Amino acid sequence: MQPGMTLDDDRIAELKLLALFNAESMREGIKVHQDAGDGAVAGARRLHAKGLVTQPDGGYLTDEGVEMVEHLQAVLAILGG
Repeated sequence: MQPGMTLDDDRIAELKLLALFNAESMREGIKVHQDAGDGAVAGARRLHAKGLVTQPDGGYLTDEGVEMVEHLQAVLAILGG
């Protein structure tokens, strides 16, 4: 693995949230409630800061977010997930 490509708890939380989205429907969003757990709440905020979702608590995927979810779905399909 290249330096900086580790799957720490923060990245895993972000990937789990991205996996909840349907990349085929821009009209389907998610809402991460405050009681969802610190990892999920912070993960949603990081995804928003990275420009992948429209709101700090989830919302909808941005164009870049759709692309990321499509890549994630491909990885999960290859891995059998």
